[in-house]
Amino acid sequence: MKSFAFVFPGQGSQAVGMLDAWGDHPAVAETLREASDALGEDVGALIKNGPKEELALTTNTQPVMLVAGVAAWRAWLAEGGAKPSVVAGHSLGEYSALVASGVLTLAQAAPLVRFRAQAMQQAVPVGVGAMAAVLGMESGKVEAGCAEATASFGAGSAEVVEAVNFNDPVQTVIAGSKAAVDKACELLKANGAKRALLLPVSAPFHSSLMRPAAEALREKLASTTLGEPQIPVLNNIDVAIETDADRIRDALVRQAAGPVRWVECVQALKLRGVAAIIECGPGKVLAGMVKRIAPDLEAASVYDPATLADTRQSLAG
Repeated sequence: MKSFAFVFPGQGSQAVGMLDAWGDHPAVAETLREASDALGEDVGALIKNGPKEELALTTNTQPVMLVAGVAAWRAWLAEGGAKPSVVAGHSLGEYSALVASGVLTLAQAAPLVRFRAQAMQQAVPVGVGAMAAVLGMESGKVEAGCAEATASFGAGSAEVVEAVNFNDPVQTVIAGSKAAVDKACELLKANGAKRALLLPVSAPFHSSLMRPAAEALREKLASTTLGEPQIPVLNNIDVAIETDADRIRDALVRQAAGPVRWVECVQALKLRGVAAIIECGPGKVLAGMVKRIAPDLEAASVYDPATLADTRQSLAG
């Protein structure tokens, strides 16, 4: 069998009914039961029925994406899928990867990501922050444009914009205060970016404006018992694999207010010798990024019984 990695998606891949294709698969049903018990609400009903606006609230999106990733992972194992040599996750998806590795239980992770979401939303009121996707420009130029936009407000200004998601060689997400993000979009388009699109999100995730959320998370994680990783987890703040519990906690804290270095993560997975990177959970966003970052790697997605069967067959070949 080919050596492979599993990667888990974060916010943005959620959709009403995203688990419907699994039917009454026992592993998926059990995952929904566990998460519902941990959160004190019917997570399955929220995923199945929405509405879309409810699912898009970050305090709901983060738990449901965790659950959807873990459900696909457990279905994979239940159907005889082999364990990957390494796991990782994009932003929030790192929590799904930690559950897959055994560092966190689902019962721990579900309330933890809801707490993370609430802390992030409280850190910056709705409408004060923003995020935008910059397309068709290499990341160094995006970073320079953000620095220029921030400087344009003068020394001591609270307006700030930063590159926060390095998604592929020519797609970088920026975040910060609304005025600074708008200014950066204007500058970056003038400097040659194909597009700079504001994203429909409620907070400037992974920017320095999230530091109050990171500190709240530090306190929460301090009282969270972590297990030994059964599968190496590549984190996306340092592009590193940690085994020490305190170092894992610290990386999760810094990740909340620091950039997602996804391009480097995929390159690091490739250097570890994997032949395939499999996205585990709803959608195909990460698989698309993998193809743009490392075209020679096989990329696939597992989000329903058909894609699970196809991926197993492909890896066996």
